[in-house]
Formats: sequence, C-alpha cells, structure tokens
Amino acid sequence: MYDKYSLKNGETLNHVAKRFNTNVDVLKSINNIYYDEQVRAGMDVIVPKTPENYFNYYVIEKGDTLYEIGRKYNMNPELLASMNGLELDDFIYPNQEILIPKSGYSYYITKEGDTLETVSDTFKITQEKLMENNPTIYLLAGQILAKKSK
Repeated sequence: MYDKYSLKNGETLNHVAKRFNTNVDVLKSINNIYYDEQVRAGMDVIVPKTPENYFNYYVIEKGDTLYEIGRKYNMNPELLASMNGLELDDFIYPNQEILIPKSGYSYYITKEGDTLETVSDTFKITQEKLMENNPTIYLLAGQILAKKSK
C-alpha cells in the first residue's frame, strides 16, 4: 500500500522518511533513486501508506525557533529537534514542515542495536502490539515508533 507525495522546496528524503515513518533506503529503492542529486522540489515520491498518523505538521514561519515551537506545543525542544532529524541549534527556515507529535501517544526514537524485544519492553507492550501500532518497523537508528497512551 503506497501513496504519492510531492517534495517541497528544501525537503530531503530524510524529511520524507521521518514524515512517513520509513527510512531513506526504502524510499530510494521503491523510487529507483540512486543519487541524492536526483531529488528536487516538485518531484513525486512513492511512500509507504501508514494506517494511522501519529503526528501533526507545523509549517515554520519567519522568526520561529525550536524553543518557541516546543513551548507552544508543550514539548521539550530537544525532543522536537530529534524527532525531525535536527540538532537543537540547526537553522530552520520559513515554509519548512516539521512533525509535531499528537497528544495521547508515546514515542520512541530507535537507536543502534534496538530489537523488537527492547522497544516493546520500553513501551511496556507486547511485540505483537508494537507491530500493530507500527506496521513498518526497520529498527534502524532514528526511526520514530509510537503507541497509544492509556
């Protein structure tokens, strides 16, 4: 199950991968992209369809900072940066789109060496429930996994 997504100005495959809970290698493979130079604004990219969207999207406005956005959405700016593949001091620019986690969910950003067992233990759920909540799990560092909070 796939959807089509049109790249916006300044977006990279890394941005798209985070948005659709996948990874860059998968996007390159299903879109026959061999070089990063092939990626450009306006290009249509095939992305895995996700059954539930755990995020809202925020479009950066002139003068925004991750600190202000974090305060506005009552979240730690370091977590906000991490969930969007950014460092806290990275430049953000107008019209850039970032993920804002929806309330009512718990999130985990995978790291090197994670397994289904370690992540399900972190969430305190079964591996089956973890896979039900996150149908596309690669366990590569940097993937965002979610579960509904009780």
